Amino acid sequence: MTMTEYSDEILDSNAISSTDREGRPIPVTIPIALAPGVKVVYTTRLGGLSAGDWGNLNLGGKSGDEPEAVLSNRIALAEAIGAPLSLVSQMHSGVAVDVDTDEYAVNTDFGFDGSGTHHALSAAGLVADEATGNTDAEHGGAVVIDADGQVSARRGIALGMFAADCLPVLMADPVAGIIGAAHCGRRGLERGIIGATVELMKLKGAEPSRIVATLGPRICGDCYEVGDDIADQFVKRFPLTKTQTRFGGAGIDIAEAAMIDLAFAGVHQVVDSMPRVHAATEYLEEDTELAELCRTDGEGPAALAERIAHINRSMCTLENPLWYSHRRASLAGKSHEGRMLALVVRE
Repeated sequence: MTMTEYSDEILDSNAISSTDREGRPIPVTIPIALAPGVKVVYTTRLGGLSAGDWGNLNLGGKSGDEPEAVLSNRIALAEAIGAPLSLVSQMHSGVAVDVDTDEYAVNTDFGFDGSGTHHALSAAGLVADEATGNTDAEHGGAVVIDADGQVSARRGIALGMFAADCLPVLMADPVAGIIGAAHCGRRGLERGIIGATVELMKLKGAEPSRIVATLGPRICGDCYEVGDDIADQFVKRFPLTKTQTRFGGAGIDIAEAAMIDLAFAGVHQVVDSMPRVHAATEYLEEDTELAELCRTDGEGPAALAERIAHINRSMCTLENPLWYSHRRASLAGKSHEGRMLALVVRE
């Protein structure tokens, strides 16, 4: 069953140029009502302190952006959505973790950072909890939790998944009070990250028949060109997901693959995020900050109106300038780009 319930508000869309009480730009985000008492939030590129190729609301800490900007963006986001963030080090794996233990206690000004970004700890004047033994010398002792799925039964914590073409899948069993988030790149899908996340939710009391899911922004099948060899291997695991892209080569549809694995896991209630995202895109089609990003990012036409006119799928990260896109940046000859966050929180 496809559900279409969604909220009527674009969070902070009327405050695009304003700042919070500490002078930080307020992130522009898109909220989705996933289930009673549970919301999903997608960040955009708007409302942050990052600059250049990372502009403006980069939330990822591993691509070379200024540490102070990333930390400010994360703190501002936590304040905007009214919940601390929970972040892990995503590895395109099939590993999901339960964050309801002391190992995942708040360790920064924005919540729990297990993503391995030392700057967030040092800039906040904090250090890793040596008692956990889960630190990484390469990241200056920062806490590192290698996982691509998170689950929780706690209220008021936002499970976050970084993305810049990969697919975030957000889930909740509103009866049991269990939420889950999965980072679904091609390899993570092949390694069963959706099934692993649902299984961990079940261990905490969730029932697949009650779980409601939504698929976040991702590169679409028309744009995700991978070549015949990869596509043919992928389609063995996920039938009917091979595509011919608009670039002329073979591609894959990771959203369709996710729907297949959700069904295999017993999850059949899926909220469509597209109506809210489409509305947000239309609302921001004359936004001055987005227009300036398009004018200067070198990732497509300089005119925002022309970018908007070329969008066939508002959820596609390559097509829609609201999102970060690794593939779009690569096509523009860039060596790095920012990261969005897709979050689920039980209020």
